[in-house]
Amino acid sequence: MRLPDRFFVLTGWWLFVVSAFFFMIAAGRAGDTVAFIGAAAFMSANISFLIPFYRRSSREDHEREE
Repeated sequence: MRLPDRFFVLTGWWLFVVSAFFFMIAAGRAGDTVAFIGAAAFMSANISFLIPFYRRSSREDHEREE
């Protein structure tokens, strides 16, 4: 993936993580357990989508050094 594309994709995923965090706060303040569980699942899904980006970049950096 080209660098500008990677930047915008990662920025989008991190914005999803931030929004999930605020959904969790709002659900907690409202005392809505179901919404909190849904927000936590949304946060987990977003983080799972970010893992390959960072795993791949560290692997690519390692391959460049060799």
